[in-house]
Amino acid sequence: MSEPAIPLLLLVDDEVQIRRLLRITLEGGGYRVAEAETGASGLTEAAALRPDLVILDLGLPDLPGPEVLRRLREWSQVPVLILSVRGGEGDKIGALDAGADDYLTKPFGGGELLARVRVMLRRQRAGEEPNAIAIGPIEIDLAARAVRKRGQLVKLTAKEYAFLRLLAVNRGKAITHRQILREIWGPKAEAQTHYLRVYMAHLRQKLEDDPNHPLYFTTESGIGYRLSDG
Repeated sequence: MSEPAIPLLLLVDDEVQIRRLLRITLEGGGYRVAEAETGASGLTEAAALRPDLVILDLGLPDLPGPEVLRRLREWSQVPVLILSVRGGEGDKIGALDAGADDYLTKPFGGGELLARVRVMLRRQRAGEEPNAIAIGPIEIDLAARAVRKRGQLVKLTAKEYAFLRLLAVNRGKAITHRQILREIWGPKAEAQTHYLRVYMAHLRQKLEDDPNHPLYFTTESGIGYRLSDG
């Protein structure tokens, strides 16, 4: 059984010392961490990395925090935790109305930060990941880690299942090569796109009626793959 992917958190804050402190705290809590120091670079990193959660400072040098949130929410529902020295109710309401999921006022304790992160990630998993997913004749039982096609059990390797699961929980969305490789093989494998061709061929062979003309496992040219309803 493959282990679940370690959640990736994106820090968007222009203060180097704050980012360093946050990284130490979050990595100590068992998370992977990426960083950005401006709103624009934060949006770019969010699109490229598809993090599990974004920690966003409101006082960025280039874009107001609510504007970063607005742009992010145009294409992503990733959980966002706001960090700010502005502790007024109006600031908090404004950030939450703009699409934030939670708010912490600086200074804050590392324990409280980790607790907020755990709650947000748990809420996201409970709200977005059903126990089972059906796509055409394919049934994916996420709770039992079992896959069936027209009622017949299909045997998958751990990596094949991890690949299928990632596509399934993001059904209908194009998942980039980089994201798939990071999630399943780790950050050092980002250049190994041949892995994806091999494992996608395996999935199509086992789950498509006509592997040479796939109906469900589609290729987004130059981008990645998508699992669709056909």
